[in-house]
Amino acid sequence: MPTLFRFVIVVGVLAALVWGGMIALVTFVEPQPREMTQTLPASKLAK
Repeated sequence: MPTLFRFVIVVGVLAALVWGGMIALVTFVEPQPREMTQTLPASKLAK
């Protein structure tokens, strides 16, 4: 039984680290907006 508790605690700590990393990315990383252009082929416009 102690190994099961140890496993659950390790999995919980890993999940908390992943969760904290995602929160840190959302909080500290600001996306850079940029203009986006895409050329359409003439065959798509002729329909």
